[in-house]
Amino acid sequence: MLPETPETPETAETPETPGTAGGAPERHLIRFSGRAAFTPEVIVRAAGTSVYTESGRELLDFTSGQMSAILGHSHPAIVATVREQVALLDHLHSGMLSRPVIELTRRLAETVPDPLEKALLLTTGAEANEAAVRMAKLVTGRHEIVSFARSWHGMTQAAANATYSAGRKGYGPAAPGHFALPVPDRFHPDVVDADGSLDWRRQLDLGFDLIDAQSVGSLAACLVEPILSSGGIIELPPGYLAALARKCRERDMLLILDEAQTGLCRTGDWYAFQHDGVVPDILTLSKTLGAGLPLAAVLTSPEIEQRAYDRGFLFFTTHVNDPLPAAVGNTVLDVLVRDRLEERARRLGTTLRGRLDELATRHDIVGDVRGRGLLLGVELVGDQALGAGGADRLGAAVTRRCFELGLHMNIVQLPGMGGTFRIAPPLTASDDEIARGVAILDEALTDAVRDL
Repeated sequence: MLPETPETPETAETPETPGTAGGAPERHLIRFSGRAAFTPEVIVRAAGTSVYTESGRELLDFTSGQMSAILGHSHPAIVATVREQVALLDHLHSGMLSRPVIELTRRLAETVPDPLEKALLLTTGAEANEAAVRMAKLVTGRHEIVSFARSWHGMTQAAANATYSAGRKGYGPAAPGHFALPVPDRFHPDVVDADGSLDWRRQLDLGFDLIDAQSVGSLAACLVEPILSSGGIIELPPGYLAALARKCRERDMLLILDEAQTGLCRTGDWYAFQHDGVVPDILTLSKTLGAGLPLAAVLTSPEIEQRAYDRGFLFFTTHVNDPLPAAVGNTVLDVLVRDRLEERARRLGTTLRGRLDELATRHDIVGDVRGRGLLLGVELVGDQALGAGGADRLGAAVTRRCFELGLHMNIVQLPGMGGTFRIAPPLTASDDEIARGVAILDEALTDAVRDL
């Protein structure tokens, strides 16, 4: 799983925060995002699709907070649940059960295909991936983990070892037994067919040939996102996920799907894996499950859960199965079902994609538009026109200009690539807000090219 704004050393951000009468607001903050700066204004409140600064400016939030607030900010149902639940039952000893937890685990099991009937409730995506990897190692008796070469799954130990998009240098040796699989990126194909298009089947075969050559015979699991987010909004080609699942079965590996950002209707389906007809052995959720509050989950089959239990599975955390976030998760499911937000994500996503495609026809610096539902990517290209590093400078300039014009955007910039905006407005955004956001991006692209 992956953070959003600001996030990695490769993420272009808005300018450094200016000083105030009391000194710079970040004076006592540890900077945690590589070289990315904090946004230049302090946020005081948020509602719906907008956040508001101390100076009174409104910013359209096209990142849903940390790609999490799928119901928008301060959704009335979430506010009511938090007020009621925090006064009734907020936190318990981890061995105690509460009705919100029992209800949420039952309801989550009903949203996924069989046999994913068992759930563990945690706080963050990294924690969920940590638990999933730990479980996979225990039940298989092996330790080697495969993930994509531009993956982001979190910053805790196992999650960070399976993360390749950033944060690997300077921290000493990684845990042994971690392998990177090449990313099937159709816009930047590294293995092509006779027509010059991505040959993902041959790429996948070559990737596993290399993994098999390096493995010590202890392959435990493959941990991947159905749509890579921090890797540049890369949607896996049709058939890829099924082929990857076969590769795992051939090696008795478990398939773990990280749906921190794609789960719960954002892509137009309840889960992105449903698009490919593949059911993982373990599914991890976060971000969208809490709609902005810290809630994550691990789902797996009764067979895997029983095997893990028999072998003494231990993942005891302070806030495992806490009642307050579980109550929020139940409300999130209520709203998703009541308002049929998977259908809304498909409709709004089609509208947004159409507007972005039209924008691309008028801006040569837009190289590609991709994604699904309300998780879309716009990749900028600029090195040819602006020289080496031009796309990076362009991405930073467009991000900064969007902020000035009233739109919060996030762009990921990886070595050797241009910048890719990750566009993920709340599922509750209006048609007018979608149109306004694209209009601001249009103006920012024009201004940035002119100024560079």
